[in-house]
Amino acid sequence: MAGASGAPSAHTPESEPPRYSARLLIACADRPGIVAAVSGFLFERGANIVDSHQYSSDPSGGRFFLRTEFFLAEPFDRESFQESFAAEVGERFAMEWEMRWWGQRRRLAILVSRHDHCLLDLLWRMRRGELDAEIVSVISNHPDLERETLAAGVPFHHVPVEKGAIAEAEDAMLELLVGRAELLVLARYMQILSGAFLERLAAPAINIHHSFLPAFAGADPYRRARERGVKLIGATAHYVTEELDDGPIIDQDVVRVDHRQSARDLERLGRDVERMVLARAVALHLDDRVIVDGRRTVVF
Repeated sequence: MAGASGAPSAHTPESEPPRYSARLLIACADRPGIVAAVSGFLFERGANIVDSHQYSSDPSGGRFFLRTEFFLAEPFDRESFQESFAAEVGERFAMEWEMRWWGQRRRLAILVSRHDHCLLDLLWRMRRGELDAEIVSVISNHPDLERETLAAGVPFHHVPVEKGAIAEAEDAMLELLVGRAELLVLARYMQILSGAFLERLAAPAINIHHSFLPAFAGADPYRRARERGVKLIGATAHYVTEELDDGPIIDQDVVRVDHRQSARDLERLGRDVERMVLARAVALHLDDRVIVDGRRTVVF
């Protein structure tokens, strides 16, 4: 987590009154006095806490996590406010923290291959105003979904991944992403991203995997699930790491199945679960409700 965010977006609905002035996310070693220091800092500056959640992994030597929303009467200097918090509270407790102000919408990019259900669901939610973000581009290794993307008013970029030329494809994608997207969503992008790509991207990436991880990681999970005779199939949204399908899990869901259903039936049922799980995970991230804690997440 960083200590500051960019300027507010002009896309914030003018008709919606601010529900808070800022959100504050904190992660640090647990010790007495953290909540008192944060609330005292806000009180001294006339802030009213309107929503707050906290969690300690272990009160003796664990990690402490806090998400709070507060309201400040205008006028106030955002930069000065953040600098004061860093000096008076953040440094004192060696915090990782992020402060995001009302109206700051992040820029989101989507990677997709040929499966359209997750992409179309996200585009629909964007048009309905259900995503607190601007989708700045869709990038695909196939041209199939260009028309649907452009119809939603989003730029489409075809970046083929040729055999033996993966590095070149990743370079082309990074040209479109670095400095332009604050979140990358893999909406059934059927290519493995390298560790070098993720490092240069320098932004979180969320993937949807069509199984209830850690079961059936990798390719063709519906066929393997049917071969094992499972009674539940699911989907998992997780942050992308260099290790395939092993990143911190944000959200999961399942649907009940039985022996009469084919692998194709399982895939059909799974598509609905995939799009719902991915949409929830993206919304949780954009709503600043997810804090990564090693290989797992704390989701408020």
